Amino acid sequence: MLNDRSTVHEFLSLSKLLAFPGELSESTSIDFSFPNVEKPYESYIGINIKLRYFLRLTIIKRFSNNVFERDICVQQLSQYPEINNSIKMEVGIEDCLHIEFEYNKSKYHLKDVIVGKIYFLLVRIKIKHMEIAIIKKENTGTGPNIYAENETIAKYEIMDGAPVRGESIPIRLFLAGYELTPTMKDIQRKFSVRYFLNLVLVDEEERRYFKQQEIVLWRKQDKDKDKTKQSSKQYAHFQRP
Repeated sequence: MLNDRSTVHEFLSLSKLLAFPGELSESTSIDFSFPNVEKPYESYIGINIKLRYFLRLTIIKRFSNNVFERDICVQQLSQYPEINNSIKMEVGIEDCLHIEFEYNKSKYHLKDVIVGKIYFLLVRIKIKHMEIAIIKKENTGTGPNIYAENETIAKYEIMDGAPVRGESIPIRLFLAGYELTPTMKDIQRKFSVRYFLNLVLVDEEERRYFKQQEIVLWRKQDKDKDKTKQSSKQYAHFQRP
């Protein structure tokens, strides 16, 4: 956790002895491999937490060790979800405002397009404008020591001016231009990353009415990438004069 350097949690560790005790008197290259290593989570750098995979090379010496690290970026690719229902809800204020919003689905890949529509069923307050935002919520810690961070990833004004009863407002939000990650739920019981669509209406007195709806984000395989299976071996080289 970035807010507490003492809370380092190691969920995967493999080691190999690369050389027996002795002297290195010239440039030396040593190959190694960690075949078929399961990497269950995607790499992630957030506000309060970092999930990283890395190679660590340790040269053990008599008085002090030399340590070198090289990060590895891991991405988790998913298949299209079998069930992906649309979202449809009615919200409002009694006898003042009644709207219905609809999104075409509840799960989106990171380069997807959110398509939806807002229906005004009852309007008795003077609305000035309406906006939609993508909110990222990062929760870290457990029990009473939970840190919650909200970050607005994107915000758009989708209506300017007062709507009338029966009016509908279309929504079309492209995700490809934003730095998003897949939804991550209860990773090692340490943290979660969730995304919400936040619909906000502002009246002429600057009062704000909002409704949040959670969506699930996932990463799909890019079509233009080579899908051939790559070797699971990972190589690194170090040199010492």
